Amino acid sequence: MTTDLRRRISAPAKHIGLILLGFVMLYPVLWMVVSSLRPDDEIFRSPGLVLDTLRTDNYVAGWGALASPFGHYLINSAIVVLGCVIGNLVSCSMAAYAFARLEFSGKRWWFGIMLGTIMLPIHVIIVPQYILFSQLGWVNTFLPLIVPKLLATDAFFVFLMVQFIRGLPRELDEAARIDGCGHPRIFLRIMLPLMVPALASTTIFTFIWTWNDFFSQLIYLTDPEMYTVPVALRTFIDATVSTSWGSLFAMNVVSLLPIFLAFLLGQRYLVRGIATTGGK
Repeated sequence: MTTDLRRRISAPAKHIGLILLGFVMLYPVLWMVVSSLRPDDEIFRSPGLVLDTLRTDNYVAGWGALASPFGHYLINSAIVVLGCVIGNLVSCSMAAYAFARLEFSGKRWWFGIMLGTIMLPIHVIIVPQYILFSQLGWVNTFLPLIVPKLLATDAFFVFLMVQFIRGLPRELDEAARIDGCGHPRIFLRIMLPLMVPALASTTIFTFIWTWNDFFSQLIYLTDPEMYTVPVALRTFIDATVSTSWGSLFAMNVVSLLPIFLAFLLGQRYLVRGIATTGGK
């Protein structure tokens, strides 16, 4: 068998294998979408994706099944996500510029400590954080979920932006200083426009992680009116009464739509941001 013939055979085989692997990975999501259109008594009878009975009533029932319409919890999640995204973009970009361009005492030590916090599990700090926020009267508000983001607590994004800024030529800074620019103007007018891929990656990751965050939101939000989407979805499952699985799956599909849209719309910037920071 010639080399050209092997290449012609291997390329389609690789694509077929990737398609099959992708289908296996997406099968649970596809099954959930299909199950959201089935009656409750048919959901667990068949693992297939073929619909015998189409039932869109699950979406109507799920939307109004809880104490408030499901749109109320979508708005709550949107508020938290928006605050976290803005907080990470502002604080992490400023911290990254300081580590990448400024010179100050103990810079390497502080940078190492910052990187070390990436390995610190949230379960270690959740108790002292809860005590602090409880004393401040912030429990059952969105503040414990948003305010820490304003303090550059997500070290991963700081590191991501530091690597990106280090890849930018310092001649840009020197030219700006010759024109009379200080660090604030260099940061706002030179660095931020060039950091769009890294900022977009930070936005997408923050959006997805915050939208899917269940543990922190469950800890701090106790009033059903303050529930976000992950906590609201958990209330569909009740051990004392029968669970409406069709409604639950329907609202799960609704909650996944913003994530898919965010990824699809920002995929180009996400790839650019990772590609331009991972190799430096």
